[in-house]
Amino acid sequence: MTTVDVNGISLGIESFGDDDAPLVLLAGGTTMLSWPDALCERLAAGGHRVVRYDLRDSGQSTTADPEAPAYTLRGLAADAAALARALGGGPAHLAGIGVSGMVAQVAVLDHPGAFSALTLVGTRAVAPGPPDDDLPGHDRATMSRLFARAMPDWTDREAVAEFAAGAAEILGDDRVAARAIAARIWDRTPGTASPVQTANQLGMVFSRLDCKPRWRDRLPEIEVPTLVVHGRRDRFFPVGNGEAIAREIPGARLLVLEEAATAIPDAAVGEVTEAMLTLGQRKAGRADPASS
Repeated sequence: MTTVDVNGISLGIESFGDDDAPLVLLAGGTTMLSWPDALCERLAAGGHRVVRYDLRDSGQSTTADPEAPAYTLRGLAADAAALARALGGGPAHLAGIGVSGMVAQVAVLDHPGAFSALTLVGTRAVAPGPPDDDLPGHDRATMSRLFARAMPDWTDREAVAEFAAGAAEILGDDRVAARAIAARIWDRTPGTASPVQTANQLGMVFSRLDCKPRWRDRLPEIEVPTLVVHGRRDRFFPVGNGEAIAREIPGARLLVLEEAATAIPDAAVGEVTEAMLTLGQRKAGRADPASS
């Protein structure tokens, strides 16, 4: 792991594979650990340089004031483009998961020359808050259970890990995997203060970001090959959100993971890796008969 300075800030990155191979840039959602190690390793074994990175106010990237971020969603998108250029090797295959999928959409729209392909996992095409009328919102019962829980003692690693495990169980994700990831995130978080921990563990900084202007109406402008991956059991961003993105980006392929919720489960890593590796072989704007 190291850091790269772009746009006046430092972004924490971790690299896999040959530095001369085509670049796959994985935007953390919000930390890089949202992307499974196994997926990064398989992409690298498939002949790519894989770089996953922490968004601002997360992990090893610059932390300022998560409760009053001085940047916008478009600023985070500019970070992705600047990082891709700084890493070199030509346009990158950009991937975003969850809230970083919003960053990835705006990045490709605002900086098309920096990217050669786009993968969006478990995300939606509108900013945090109420969705458009034609899009499904968060499952209300699930959200009620999530927000009914008391915050943990952020100075207690085990309490934080157990808190994350409980959230994963409510969302339909793997409790054991979530607990392990939360512990790793805690270990690399620069402090135990609540705002810093919530930015790292929960990504709450996104609820305070300026996400204007709307970008959903611009999705038909995306010209790079696009893969949309979504869990059928996702209760946070229900699958209708992924289906809408795939309809509105020309030629996008939709891959629905029937047994997945918000995270990429171990059992689906191979399928997602293969879909990402073959994405660059497709022409943008052409329908994919293998869409599912």
